[in-house]
Amino acid sequence: MPSLPEACGSTWARSYDYTARELVRPRSVDDVRHLVLREPRLRALGSRHSFTDLADSPGVLVSLDGLEGSPVLAGDIVRVPGGMRYGELTAWLQERGRALPNLASLPHISVAGAVATGTHGSGVRNGSLATSVTALEIVDGRGDLVRLEAGSPDFAGAVVGLGALGIVTHLELLTSATYQIAQTVHEGLTYADLRENLVDILGAAYSVSIFTRWTDEPDGSVGRVWAKSLSTAPEIPATVLASEPRHVVPGLDPAPCTEQLGAPGPWHERLPHFRLDFQPSVGAELQSEYLVPIERAQEALDAVRSLAGRVRPLLQVSEIRAVAADDRWLSPAYGTDVLALHFTWNADPVGVRELLPDLEQRLPADTRPHWGKLFATADPGAAFPRWEDFKELVRRFDPDRRFWNAWLDRVIG
Repeated sequence: MPSLPEACGSTWARSYDYTARELVRPRSVDDVRHLVLREPRLRALGSRHSFTDLADSPGVLVSLDGLEGSPVLAGDIVRVPGGMRYGELTAWLQERGRALPNLASLPHISVAGAVATGTHGSGVRNGSLATSVTALEIVDGRGDLVRLEAGSPDFAGAVVGLGALGIVTHLELLTSATYQIAQTVHEGLTYADLRENLVDILGAAYSVSIFTRWTDEPDGSVGRVWAKSLSTAPEIPATVLASEPRHVVPGLDPAPCTEQLGAPGPWHERLPHFRLDFQPSVGAELQSEYLVPIERAQEALDAVRSLAGRVRPLLQVSEIRAVAADDRWLSPAYGTDVLALHFTWNADPVGVRELLPDLEQRLPADTRPHWGKLFATADPGAAFPRWEDFKELVRRFDPDRRFWNAWLDRVIG
């Protein structure tokens, strides 16, 4: 008797219930190729850390978390199964004395899914996670396994591919020698100091995040600075060091967060904000993120601040980071250093969706959204110079639109 189809479930924060008829877990690359040849509509499902129908399909969802094989390290390059989570990969690399240059806030996310959506960490000299990729292997819409390497004509367009080109089975990442990071939290930042010293604050450590709720707190401050340093704690003007651990959301138990108070530790245990063995972030939430050319940072800050009275009631916390420029076509940092404005919203989809059009209208015109999160603009491609080139790449890799879905129909058309 055949087994019943596995339920597809929802995004990790339960913000969207998948409508695909079935979830399948191939064991090998050949299994993936056979699925593509068999199914008229299918799509890769990562670690579900999105907030929309981005990863859904009218047919079958394909999870690679059961794909056979382990990472393989050859010199400075590690070959990784696409479904592997960063938290598992980074521990494996650390055991071998290797490291990645940066990580996102959560170690729970899959390598392929994070790369495909342009996910990033922080640091004025640190690129997004996609910049570590030196090669990827993808099963395209014809069922062919295609290998793309850095420097090949389609590589820069395929890395941040939104799942539209096929199913990425493996990636190769450039690693470095392992290193230590110390994390400190600096409190008492005022809006005036944030606005005046923003670039200096973001460059004060290897990785810096500023957490704010955009309105003044009772003590007159607007937020905290989380600094992840290669050596000693930086000096952040007009702030004081926190004397005990903090959660990124003021008032919550800090136990899920990575170690603070300046204690040095391995890179993979400090660069994320959250520990792998705890629920990431808050859980019941929505998220949006907008990336703005760094030279327009103050304009972007003032735009959000002007809506603080509407933002604050919907907001759990907002994070401000910097990301270095890259050449990946659909990376929000394509061609320019950017300021990232991240919003962790309450689980209020109606309120958030009513706010986003007004928020986006006030941000600079060349603002780009994070692909895996909520945004309102009907024409996000207008801010990406290689948008039409990417659409042509999709047509070549998936001529029959096997990987198409409602999200791509709205965003790409």
